[in-house]
Amino acid sequence: MISKQPLLTLNTQQALGIVIILVAMMGFTIIQLEWVPHLTILTALLALLAYGMMRGIHWNEMQKRMAQSVEQGMGAVYLFFFIGLLVSSLMMSGAIPTLMYYGFGLISPQFFYLSAFLLCGVIGVSIGSSLTTCATVGVAFMGMGEAFGANAAITAGAVVSGAFFGDKMSPLSDTTGIAAATVGVDLFEHIKNMAYTTVPALILTAMIFTWFVPSVDSGSLKSVISLQNQLQASGLVHGYALLPFVVLVVLALRKVNANLTMLWTIILSTSITYIHSSPSLRQLGGWFFGGFKNEHLGENIAKLLQRGGLESMFFTQTVVILALSLGGLLFALGVIPALLDAMRRFLTTAGRATFSVAATSVGINVLIGEQYLSILLSGETFKPVYDKLGLHHRNLSRTLEDAGTVINPLVPWSVCGVFISHVLKVSVMDYLPYAFFCYLCLILTMIFGFTGFTLSKK
Repeated sequence: MISKQPLLTLNTQQALGIVIILVAMMGFTIIQLEWVPHLTILTALLALLAYGMMRGIHWNEMQKRMAQSVEQGMGAVYLFFFIGLLVSSLMMSGAIPTLMYYGFGLISPQFFYLSAFLLCGVIGVSIGSSLTTCATVGVAFMGMGEAFGANAAITAGAVVSGAFFGDKMSPLSDTTGIAAATVGVDLFEHIKNMAYTTVPALILTAMIFTWFVPSVDSGSLKSVISLQNQLQASGLVHGYALLPFVVLVVLALRKVNANLTMLWTIILSTSITYIHSSPSLRQLGGWFFGGFKNEHLGENIAKLLQRGGLESMFFTQTVVILALSLGGLLFALGVIPALLDAMRRFLTTAGRATFSVAATSVGINVLIGEQYLSILLSGETFKPVYDKLGLHHRNLSRTLEDAGTVINPLVPWSVCGVFISHVLKVSVMDYLPYAFFCYLCLILTMIFGFTGFTLSKK
């Protein structure tokens, strides 16, 4: 456990000054220099370590506090190993390709925007990656929208809304795993609790895309049919391949441990793989480590299906380790305790705590443009506040996603914003008004925070 006694005692002005300098430095390196988050966090760590040594704190003591913080978050590191294996197994067994195949059959030209939103949501949940969904299915919808004469900004808003619904609610998503692990909540308990804000946001978004946006004329579905044909030709589409999803859902509903749930799903998926193909153990090991690959897949389908593996998780795992270290050091040097002490008079109700978490998550997204940091730093900062108020940590993890994960694509200079605007060829400011799901989640979590509706006590 992390020692609650800081190594330094800072006043509010000193703590605020350190935070402003760190945020400015991290924002400059991520936005201006386009550094990966690892380098940015490592630079912040070195700066804090230098500050601590100048104040007379021994290096080994600070390192010990960082290690203690990482120890508390090791659940996330182990979880991501299983997620990498799970994605590979669901790909090679045909579970995800089959889900995509039947999902494409649901597209309706008469309800094009709604179809884009819902199908991107289904694909997003199945693969757990909003950026991959936008770069593959999202691009396909942008092409279809052009053929239909649809508004490109509305189409992009529907794609982003669906992709981030999937990213938020998928057990395969790294941000979902990070939010749950950061505050110490079971993954599936976290997903279940998010439904209180996510389902209403989903329904409201679907209603808006159905009745309150301009209609689209019928057009050609050639691009969709092409994707379906390529999926069919891959040899991975089989009705029985959906069984792993059934097992995943059933075990999740029975509240089986997330790692065990994924392990049983991986075993079943691997068994199904041998029904329609016979990979060697060498090939199987390669897929589990480097992700599923098949040289016979078409280029467009390959972008959808060739992913997963332990290797794909290393980026996220190392970010988690560094960010947890940064949080531990901020606590150890008295920065976060000083800021919390200053906010103590304000953070006296669940509504104010929810507002503070949301404001911090949105602020980090806007200032730094990094959704991982918005979740990790806000989670580490406000866990003691929720403990003091007697609120369950699942309320905190839900707010982290409602104000952290889904807000990142609405920031033009954020990682998600830059990527999505590039692949969809629509600027963030153009699609932002139509990404209804993203800001509806934020609005609902604020309303529930101040009313106390769906908030649970310890």
